[in-house]
Amino acid sequence: MTVLLLVIPIALALGTLGLAAFLWALRSGQYDDIEGAEYRVLNDD
Repeated sequence: MTVLLLVIPIALALGTLGLAAFLWALRSGQYDDIEGAEYRVLNDD
């Protein structure tokens, strides 16, 4: 039972960190051009 006192806060912290990273990626425009990437791979510069 004492292990839960350690594991639950760590899991909550990692979940919050993942959510913060996802929200940062949304706000910085990482997901704006979804279809452009598939065409950029085919271009041979």
